[in-house]
Amino acid sequence: MLEKFFESSLWSSRFIIILAVVFGLVGAILLFVVASFDVYETAGYVINTYLTHAHPEHFHEEVVGGIIGAVDLYLIGVVMIIFSFGLYELFISDIDPAKDEHGDENQLLAVHSLDQLKDKISKVIVMVLVVGFFQKVGHTTYNGALDMLYLALSIAAVAVGLFFLSKVGHHH
Repeated sequence: MLEKFFESSLWSSRFIIILAVVFGLVGAILLFVVASFDVYETAGYVINTYLTHAHPEHFHEEVVGGIIGAVDLYLIGVVMIIFSFGLYELFISDIDPAKDEHGDENQLLAVHSLDQLKDKISKVIVMVLVVGFFQKVGHTTYNGALDMLYLALSIAAVAVGLFFLSKVGHHH
C-alpha cells in the first residue's frame, strides 16, 4: 500500500511541469509584445525621418538593426512556445486541438521525445544566433580588404552551417 501511494505521488509530481509550461508561454507572449513594440518604434522612426526630410548618416543600419532585433526576439519567443508545447506533450498529455478532424497530428509543434524537443529548440536557437550575427555585422565598421575577407568567410561559414543543419533529421 505504501508503495502504491508513493508511486502514485511520484507519477502525479509530473504536473509540476505546468509551471514551466505556463511561464514559458508568459515569456513567449512578453517577447512577442516587446518585439512588436520595437517594430512599432522603428516604423515611427522611419515615418518621422521621412516626414522631416532628415536622413541621418546611419539611417539604414538603424532601421535594419531595429527590425533584426525584433526578429531575434520573435525567434526566442518561438523557442519558448516550442519548449512549452513540448514539455506539456511529453509530461502531461497530447494537445487534442493540435489534431485535425482525421486525428492526424500537426507536426509543427508535435514532440514525442526529449531528443525531438531538443532538436526543434536547437534549430531555432541556431537561427537566433544567425540573426544576432547579422545584426552585429550590420553595426561593424570595415577598415580594409582583410576585414572584408573575414566577413565573407564568416558568411560562408554560416551558410555551410545552415546547409548542414537543414540536413539534420532528413533520412534519405
